[in-house]
Amino acid sequence: MNEATLTKMKQMKLYGMQNAFKTAIETGKTDHFTMDQFVAMLVDSEWDERHNRRIERSIKNAKFHYKSNIEEINFDSTRNLDRNLVLRLAECEFVTKNENILITGSTGVGKSFLGTAIGYQACIEGFKVFYFNTSKLFAKLKMAKADGSYLRELTKIQRQDVIILDDFGLQALDSTNRITLLEIIEDRHNNGSLIITSQIPVQGWYDIIGEKTIADAILDRLVHKAHRIELKGESMRKKRTLNKT
Repeated sequence: MNEATLTKMKQMKLYGMQNAFKTAIETGKTDHFTMDQFVAMLVDSEWDERHNRRIERSIKNAKFHYKSNIEEINFDSTRNLDRNLVLRLAECEFVTKNENILITGSTGVGKSFLGTAIGYQACIEGFKVFYFNTSKLFAKLKMAKADGSYLRELTKIQRQDVIILDDFGLQALDSTNRITLLEIIEDRHNNGSLIITSQIPVQGWYDIIGEKTIADAILDRLVHKAHRIELKGESMRKKRTLNKT
């Protein structure tokens, strides 16, 4: 009877229940529960299994460049990184409030790591996140305009709760990318959150965007409801290399 029940659980894709029931049988703990406790244990196991699968799926769909998490962030005093602010952001209330996070600093100080760590936490909290290298995103959307899939690509972006634009400002925007960025920002405004990392200080983004009227429109929407983090200190990559030698 137990084998038949396990088979049915598997066929119904109740993998959490199946594993919990199988473990209880193998360890002889089925008699240690009341009926209510046993049912609750099976349901909890299934809930945990589905919850973990949903997180894994969300992280996979986000297409992060690499893995990072809040626990691995270095809060050394030389980095100008407020631990309390980061931990508050990790609670992801900024997503429900449609707020943005702007992270700036020189090469190698950990901007992408920090932005990705917050993005990972948002996935864990059940939000839809998508990571983009900014230059590659603009190139992709230019091709989408050429083949007629531009609106479909924008709709995919719009559906996300959090968009990460990594390495913004490595190149000045041309007229096409300027309008594309404005459309993305307008779609996000009061409807989602952005995490932007850049080597260029925020005050220098006017020059990167160009066209004062459009730059004003973009930055007004970006900065108005934004948490700004300016990382300092020496390159974390350089530190890791020195520690290995």
